[in-house]
Order: sequence, then structure tokens, then C-alpha cells
Amino acid sequence: MKIYEKSTKLDHVCYDIRGPIMDEADRMNAAGIEILKLNIGNPAPFGFRAPEAVIEAMKEQLTNTEGYSDSKGLPAAREAILEYCKSKNMPNVTLDDIYTGNGVSELITMSMQGLLNPGDEVLIPSPDYPLWTASVTLAGGTAVHYICDEEQEWYPDIQDMRSKITDKTKAIVVINPNNPTGSLYPKEVLEQIVQLARENELILFADEIYDRLVMDGLEHVALASLAPDLMTVSFNGLSKSHLLAGYRCGWMCLCGDKTRAQGYIEGIKLLSSMRLCSNVPAQSLIPAALSCREETEKLLVPGGRVYEQRECIYNALAEIEGLSVVKPKAAFYMFPKIDVKRFHITDDERFVLDFLRDKHILFTHGGGFHWEQPDHFRIVYLPDCNVLSKAAESLKDFLSYYQQNV
Repeated sequence: MKIYEKSTKLDHVCYDIRGPIMDEADRMNAAGIEILKLNIGNPAPFGFRAPEAVIEAMKEQLTNTEGYSDSKGLPAAREAILEYCKSKNMPNVTLDDIYTGNGVSELITMSMQGLLNPGDEVLIPSPDYPLWTASVTLAGGTAVHYICDEEQEWYPDIQDMRSKITDKTKAIVVINPNNPTGSLYPKEVLEQIVQLARENELILFADEIYDRLVMDGLEHVALASLAPDLMTVSFNGLSKSHLLAGYRCGWMCLCGDKTRAQGYIEGIKLLSSMRLCSNVPAQSLIPAALSCREETEKLLVPGGRVYEQRECIYNALAEIEGLSVVKPKAAFYMFPKIDVKRFHITDDERFVLDFLRDKHILFTHGGGFHWEQPDHFRIVYLPDCNVLSKAAESLKDFLSYYQQNV
């Protein structure tokens, strides 16, 4: 293929970085139109700030972190991560099993590049965090989407998962807490997923970056803690829980029984070394961040900002005719359902685009998360309650007259 030809490899991968909606948002911005961006989980524009102790740690460490680190990361950072793994009962993790990354996104891509050959399949949830599907596709594999059931709190449909496992399946991806639904999976559901992996000798990939953003007195269960006899690759980071999205600070841990994955692990080591190392100043924040989680916890209880914003937007959406939504238990996303018959909607991307043009508010359409029906969209509820209330009023007004195909 000539280098100037358009690649079609990712044509079927819906990812909200680009596309008609973002192109239109950019055009409107360039024209001076102010847009409320409820499409991306970026805390900084909405007044969230990193804990002061973390910022102070960066100031102190900055002049000591000017060179490359070990390709896996600073020893102090990995030691702090190891202690966190122990607190989550994640089995058989050593310092050598921990890799820091420029955010979790880099590590997800690396983990798929090291695993997949052409034709290999990976089970990924629908709806998903779309980078997983993109990373599988870029690595030459095939993403097979299993359904998460809205009628059952958006938990994975175990029977659907079972029906989609073939002799080409290499792994199961579990995103818990889930983006885009905000669902938190109970131990019983996770145990069923582990059993599927056990029966079919599959690797588990656990995307758990929202595990410290859990509400309603619930607790997150690490997937690896339920699978000591399997290999689980667990991902986490500071972007969300410590409001450090721009610092690009994530990690990946190899957990459980790794005896049958030595070739894969050697591939991961090679890929890690090829990029030299992740951002060293960002790595230096990890010990301080993992030792001060109180500020995040205060956001998640009644009176805390994230908790109150969830209540605000959930109650406002519940009052809009033609919408329904499952109340999230974690993260800062909601995935409302539209009555497509009421509004004659056949194209969710067009719905979001029409709303953007009319009300200057940006959502992400459900198709961007590999949800096949045109009946969902994601809202990020990071703005304060006044902003969220106004956004809900705009949506209510829009739906009072909107008809897509009449």
C-alpha cells in the first residue's frame, strides 16, 4: 500500500477521537461558538485539581527525574504499586511483573501487540472503551463483542460470552468499573467470568482504572484476586482517581499463574524496552498518590462533588420523557437510553450531531462504544450541578420537538 493511500484497517472501529461529530465541534470552536464538552472524562476543564500532596511530590522530584528510568519504571513507583496490588489481594505479583506506562492506553496497545497473531480473537464488552477494540484490530486480531445487559445493571451476559468463545479466542477483556455505563460488577459475576476463562484456558485482561471511584458504600473486587490459577493482566493509573489525566501515568501488572505465558511475557518485555521508559516525572508521583486517597474518597460520598453531580444529572434525566438510564455505581459516566420509536431515531451519530448544532453541547453516541443499536449516548458528569442542570434542560427542550426521520 502506498503511504499516501487511506488505510481501511480501522474503518469499522468507531472511536470518538475523530469523525463527523468531532469535526463539527472543531468547526464550531473555530467559529467562536462555545461548546459544553460532555464527551470525554477529562476532569481539569471543570475545576478539579490534583491533590496538593501529589503536586508537592512532583515539585520535589522534578529535578531528580531528568533521565531515563528502567523500562518498567522507577523502583519506588513499582514498590508502591506492588503494595497496592497486595491491598487488593492480587496474587503472585512481584516488582518484575509491574510496568509503568504513559497512561493505561499505551499499555493496552502494548499488551495486545505482544499477544495477538492474525485471526486471533479477543472478547470485549459492548458497550466498550473503544481503545480496546482499536488495539486488538491494530495488532491484527479480531474483536468479538459480548453484550452487557442493561436490564441487569449493565452486567456482562455470561451466556452471550460463552456462545462467542471459539478455538481462536485468546482472551477476555473485563472493564470494571465500566466505561461508558458506570456499572460496578459484583463478585458473583466476576467469578462466572473467571470460570469461563478457566474452562477455556484464556488470559484475563482487567481494565480497573476506575476502581477508586466507587460510590454507595460498595467495594471494587479485583478480577485477579479471584483467579490465582490463571494469568490476569491488570491495568490501573492516576488519571481518573487522582485527577491527573494530562500527566499520563498508568501501570500494568501481570498477576496469577504465568507459567504458560513465558513467550508472551518476553514479548511484553521487548515492547516495553523499545519505548525506553514511560514519563519519569509522572512515575515519581505514584508513591505519594497511592498513599493519599482521602481527597478522592471525599468526592464520592453524600455532599461530595462527584456524588452530588451524579444525583443531579440522574434525577434530571429521569424527568425527561423518552429517556431512561441505569444509575451508575462508579466512575463519572452515564449511558442513557433513548426511545427511538418516539423520536424516529435510526442514527445515533446524527442525533448527537443534531443536538450539538442546536444546543452546543457535545455527547458521545452509543455507536462510539460499539453498541449496535442507535438508542444510547454517553454523558460525562464532571461539570458542577448548575452546568449539568442547564444541560439537562437543553436536552429536555431539544427532545420536545426533535424528530429524526419524518
